[in-house]
Amino acid sequence: MNFLIKLMFVVIAGLVSSISIAADDQALEKRVDDFRQALLNPTEAALKNLTSSDLTYGHSSGLMENQSEFIQKLVSGTSDFVTIDLQDQSIKMFGDVAVVRHRLIADINDGGKPNSIKIGVMLVWQKQSGEWKLIARQAFKFPV
Repeated sequence: MNFLIKLMFVVIAGLVSSISIAADDQALEKRVDDFRQALLNPTEAALKNLTSSDLTYGHSSGLMENQSEFIQKLVSGTSDFVTIDLQDQSIKMFGDVAVVRHRLIADINDGGKPNSIKIGVMLVWQKQSGEWKLIARQAFKFPV
């Protein structure tokens, strides 16, 4: 009987853990989509809510920005996303940290110059006070 009770606890713990992981996955997917929306319609409040004050934001050109530099470029219109399509997204959880990878296909106006981009992106998110915050982003060009 003791073995059956232990087995039942293991099964229940596994189910609860699976439900928790699925809920975190869904919450993070929503945050990634909220981030995509904030890139299209940037406000300082939305971008601060989605990102860590310690954000390190890497562009495919090699340019690195902190949170305030990243937000200022978007809010001022210096960087202007017209369309964004995210493809082939994957999420890997590591406790309170998650790595999200996807392809970003976008139409942009950088410094008023229209351009289309197709890049890879890796996002690192951390759960802070119960909410996913973007702590790092690195974009990269695909090999030719």
